[in-house]
Amino acid sequence: MTTATEPRGTVRTADPHLAGPLHRAARWWPALLLAALLVAPYSALPLPGLLDGPIGSPGNLQLLALCLVFGALATGYDLLLGRTGLLSFGHALYFAAGTYVTNTVMLEAGLPFAASAVLGLLAGVALSALLGAVSLRVSGIGFSMVTLAFAQAGSILVQRDPGGVTGGEEGRAAPADRLPASLVGIDHTANLYWVALAYLVLVLAVVHWAVRSPTGRVWEGIKENERRVEMLGLRPYGFKLIAFVLAGTLAALGGIVYLLLTGGATPQTTTSDFTLSLLVMVVLGGSGTRWGPMLGGVLYTWADHRLGDLAGSGAVADLPAVLRVPLSQPLFLLGALFVAVIYLLPGGVVRLPARLRATRTKRAATDREETP
Repeated sequence: MTTATEPRGTVRTADPHLAGPLHRAARWWPALLLAALLVAPYSALPLPGLLDGPIGSPGNLQLLALCLVFGALATGYDLLLGRTGLLSFGHALYFAAGTYVTNTVMLEAGLPFAASAVLGLLAGVALSALLGAVSLRVSGIGFSMVTLAFAQAGSILVQRDPGGVTGGEEGRAAPADRLPASLVGIDHTANLYWVALAYLVLVLAVVHWAVRSPTGRVWEGIKENERRVEMLGLRPYGFKLIAFVLAGTLAALGGIVYLLLTGGATPQTTTSDFTLSLLVMVVLGGSGTRWGPMLGGVLYTWADHRLGDLAGSGAVADLPAVLRVPLSQPLFLLGALFVAVIYLLPGGVVRLPARLRATRTKRAATDREETP
């Protein structure tokens, strides 16, 4: 007796004629999204509940630019966590290096922004190469603790304000006369937004290329079984160092873009809490996936700002004390949201479409079994 089965990979749809167009549309969604993001500054479309006022307003463009920067930063950080299996607690250090070195060179040496940005990027490369070479001598929890120690040392150094170059706990504002005129002032918020978008596209392209390269395949092998990679005659240390330096370089570049967006360097970007935020972003979106870290970075940054507004709103202030006290704390709201997403969507938000498809397939199979 034989049983007829469908070929593997067959797509089930309510109308087979729609399978082709739907599949093609799904393949082109990144290009469509990029086009929408490019024209966002020209849009007067309001998004009630998501943004205050039209999309193209300066305040909303500033928020969207920050979302794009942290989406890119989380994508670069996932080169360590999701692609190579390295849990680093010191990634903020390289982001801060790009910000502080660029700003300090402009302020102290009087160099223009372009030259200062190159020096800031080189500082991030050199710092990640040096500290990565030391940190990767150990593995597992030892590696995490060493990166944390370096990050804490950097944070303390910034807050101690040696020679008055870091500004201590207050940070230092960027000199407006050294920045490009087209990137200064509220009238040029759209230009800053496009710079942030360009940074995101660059990071996505670099990470996608790196992951699909022969080195990226070795990273995957290291994450799965480092000992097996050694048995194949490869040296994992060198490949891990490449991932570490590449992630640090992308973070330093992000720090330079962040300096433009915020107009200064602040010590908050040097703390281990900053790296923990990146870890939350990656887990929230989906570690080890192409789009998950970016999505997690965007959602986390948006929620961090919007939930802060909600916590200080009159609606929360009018609630009974038993509800008002916790709901008036943005971190409580953000933590509750994170726990809910992790519990309801294991694997990150990026897994949601696959889970919905699996649910529909299971429901359709159940309906067929129940139909006489």
